Order: sequence, then structure tokens, then C-alpha cells
Amino acid sequence: MKKLDRAVENGAMLNAYPDSIGGTLADAVRFLEEPQVQGAFRSFYVLPSLYHSDLDRGFSVIDYGLNEKLAHREDLQRIQELGIRLKLDFILNHLSVQSPQFQDILAKGDSSDYRDFFIDWNKFWAGHGTMTENGWIQPDSDLIKDMFFRKPGLPILMVHFPDGREVPYWNTFYQEIRYHAPSAALLQEEGISAVEAAELADLVKPQIEAGRKPAELELGSLEGCREKLQELLERTRTYLGQMDLNIHSELVKKYYEKTMETLEAYGASIVRLDAFAYAPKAPGSRNFLNEPDTWDLLSEIRVMADRCGVQLLPEIHATYQEKIYEKIASKGYMTYDFFLPGLIIDAMETASGDKLASWAREQKDKDIRTVNMLGCHDGIPLLDLRGLVSDEEIQHLIDVIVGRGGYVKNLHGQKNMYYQVNATYYSALGEDDRKMLLARALQMFMPGKPQIWYLDLFAGKNDHEAVKRAGEGGHKEINRTNLSREQVQAALQTSVVSDQLKLIRFRSECPAFGFDSDLKIEQPSAGRIVFTWSHEGISAELQADLSDFSFSVYSESADEGKTLVYQQR
Repeated sequence: MKKLDRAVENGAMLNAYPDSIGGTLADAVRFLEEPQVQGAFRSFYVLPSLYHSDLDRGFSVIDYGLNEKLAHREDLQRIQELGIRLKLDFILNHLSVQSPQFQDILAKGDSSDYRDFFIDWNKFWAGHGTMTENGWIQPDSDLIKDMFFRKPGLPILMVHFPDGREVPYWNTFYQEIRYHAPSAALLQEEGISAVEAAELADLVKPQIEAGRKPAELELGSLEGCREKLQELLERTRTYLGQMDLNIHSELVKKYYEKTMETLEAYGASIVRLDAFAYAPKAPGSRNFLNEPDTWDLLSEIRVMADRCGVQLLPEIHATYQEKIYEKIASKGYMTYDFFLPGLIIDAMETASGDKLASWAREQKDKDIRTVNMLGCHDGIPLLDLRGLVSDEEIQHLIDVIVGRGGYVKNLHGQKNMYYQVNATYYSALGEDDRKMLLARALQMFMPGKPQIWYLDLFAGKNDHEAVKRAGEGGHKEINRTNLSREQVQAALQTSVVSDQLKLIRFRSECPAFGFDSDLKIEQPSAGRIVFTWSHEGISAELQADLSDFSFSVYSESADEGKTLVYQQR
């Protein structure tokens, strides 16, 4: 496996969609080439709209070919020529219904080579439940009680096969079935007379456009055409959604191998494993972080990654008290620090660095190697803090961020199932430049490889208009605003952006930082915290006051002595 040098391994990482900074990945590369920006970033995490995809801004992958409307291989090459490594996504659990594999099933049914590439619900639960009149098995209650579903009801998409059967497939995430109003010509091909076909087409079109299902259509005097009409509508329906992969299929294993090789060819040095904990499933076991199957799958993927010379970064949200982060680290993987975003806001709200200091010490003491962040493409995770922060304190953080214009995302509408709060980090801090700069400084001095969400860097504000445009389920768009080239250039002239870049560049270039460096944490008073990193005679120090958001950053070496790098009074 390729060994990364210290600066790359631990240096700052930009995080953006390919069209976030200027409109295309080529524009993002031009941003990285700006004199103010050069040297700040050692890695670039490009989100998966880089690939051919259709939903969830990239996380519903059709295939891993490049979306040439947004990116080209030359752009990826230019990034690497700047000395910047790539981090790319690999979604283990699912593929889009528009994928070639699923489209082959729709076209060929049982004769498709990919018939079992995805999880046939009834095959999975055969012998473990009762067949319903709807055509799917209702699993025995004792076998499903520990399963966690991301949406109400069972995670099933009924798929229309060419022979007319409805076959249930496992569908953890998004699904949508779309019916299309038939033309009079199509209706005539079904054996309906020309006069009735013309009348039926006019009658059905507004009802289909209003969202009525075939069985709900009002046909009046044309009721006798219902059977032929319904068969046509079911045969021509289309789907949107992400279908769960059958990880026991040999074709899926070959697909995994090919995907890893594709990402290596793009230049990936870190591969983020999205939704990996949902992939292993078994009757009677959890369908999220099923043990030991989850770790067995991860080991299989690791063999592929080692062969390609890439480092894996498994992505999983779990509470602090579950200690999943510790288990991932003990198995030799980097893990996400989903605790830091909430801890920094809590530190500023309470003017206390106790929890930050405790978490930093734990990471060093237990050699837990993380990628940390402030904001990201999803939201600010707060459920993760349970066990590290009390439920009352978590609720206070939620109230603060919502009070500043954020949105709460509940799972199944249950208040005790908070997953994240959707807001830009800048807005979550009250759109205060001093707080934003202190938050960035604290991130730079916490253990881990710092990942910088582009909109945080540009002090982006909550985009409520984008949420309105996106409609139902569009809450994440509050923190995904694309910036034009002109907006990027204007932002580079502001102090909140240029000063963040100074702090980020210092973090990436100073040899004091590293997973193998020494870290000393002091708390001279309740509201003050001091981080000192040192390695081979070079040190970096942050002195921060959480009560008034002032801070100073110093570097020190035998040659140059102690030097003030940055100060916010």
C-alpha cells in the first residue's frame, strides 16, 4: 500500500461538489491554483455527483463513469499535479434503479444475469414470514424487531417484471414510481378502438399528472377499458430510487472490485465508504451495523483497497456511547469525528473547553485517527454526541441552531431520533466572523485530518430559498449553495475567508502537526484552552479564550524562536 507523507496524510482537505466552486471541477481547480489558496489543501474530497447519478446529489450512482458535464479526467490530473490527493466516494449498499444492472432486470426479468444482483425481498425472507395479499412476505416479528428502517413501513419497491409479475426488492433509501399518461396511439396498440383511445387519453392524462395510481383512475363510461389501460400503465411505469445490493452475489463482488479499480485510476488515495453499515443483512440480525458481517464485508473491501493502494474511510453515524468510532479505529481504519461540530458550538455557548479537551485527549491516548470537520454536505450531527454531552445539552444546541435559521431532520417524525440539524456552520454560529475564525482555529488544532466544507470557508449563510425550490425533502439544500466564479473571487477579498486560508495553510505546512506528533492540552482557566503540538523540535500553539472568542497562534523552532502566526484580539 502506498505510504502517504506526513503533510498529505494529516494536512487539510477541501470538500465540495464538482460544481460547488465556480460551476465545474475545472473551476474548482482554478480556485486551488489561486495564489491565496495554494499550499492550503493537501487533499480534495470531491462528492459523487462527479459520477453518473440521478438523486441525492450524487449518492444514487448509476455508474462510476465521470459526469462530463461537470468533470473530466484532465481536471483530476491537474489536482494531482498540484500535489493534492483525491478522496472519492464508493457507495457499498446501493445503486440507482437507472443503473445498467437494474435496467437489465426490468427488461429481462428472471432471465437477467443480474436477477440476484439486488436483494429479492421474498427470496431473502423465504421461510421466515407470511406471504401477504400484496405479494410480499411479512417477516416474523421476532426476526425484524431489531431492524432499523430509514422510512415508515417495510423497505420494499415492487418491480414490474416483463411477464406481468410484481416482484419486491429491498429498498432502504429513496423510491418513487412514476406512471406516464399514454397516447391515443399507444392505447390503440392495446386493442382499444380509435374513438375510445382518443377519449381515454384525454380523460386519463390530467389524472395521471395529478398523481393518481392506475387503480384510482375514474374512467366513467370507459370502465370497460380499465384492464387494458392498467396493464399498459404498469408495463410502462418508471422508477427512481436506490436499490440495495446483494453482497453475497459473485457479480456484486466483481462489481466492487471493478469500482475500486476505477477509483484508483481516477487517482483516489482515500476512498470513503458510504452507507457500508447498511449492506450486510440477515434474517433475525440488525440491518445496520450487523456484527460480525459488517466487519467481514469491510475486510473484503480492504483487500481490494490494499491491492489498489488506497486508504479506506468508513462512514458511520453512531452515538459516542456506542463506541463504534473506537471499534473502527481498533481495526486499523480512519474514522470520522462527527462529534467535533457540536462540541465546538457547545464550547462557545458555554465558554468551556472541558469537553473539547477530553475528546482531544481520548483521540491521542487511544490512537484514534479521524477526519474531522465543521460543516459537510449533510448537516451538523448532534445525535452522535449522546454519552459525551447530556440530552439536555444536545436539545439546547438544537434550539440554538434552529433559532438561527436551521432545520431539524427527524427520522420517522420521532423527536428522540434526531439525526442532524441542517444549517451552514457560519449561520449556526450566528453569522459571526470572530466565532467562525475561532471555530476554524480549534478545528486546525484538534487531532485528526481536517476536512473543510467549501461553504464554511466562504462563510456561507443558510439558503432558505434553495430549500423552498427543492420542495419536500430538500432541507439539505440549505448548506449546498453553488458559488459562481464572481462570488468566489469576491469572497477571497474578505477577511473571514482570507484569514481562514491563513490558518488552514499553517495547519497543512507546519511540521509540528501529525498523527504521530505530541499534543499537550492546558486549561489555565474555565474559558481558556491551549493546544501545543510538537514534532522533532518544531511546535505549534493555539491559545484560545472561549468567553470572548479571542485567540493567538504561534509557531516555534530552534532556528526561528517563537513567532506569532495569527491573532484575533
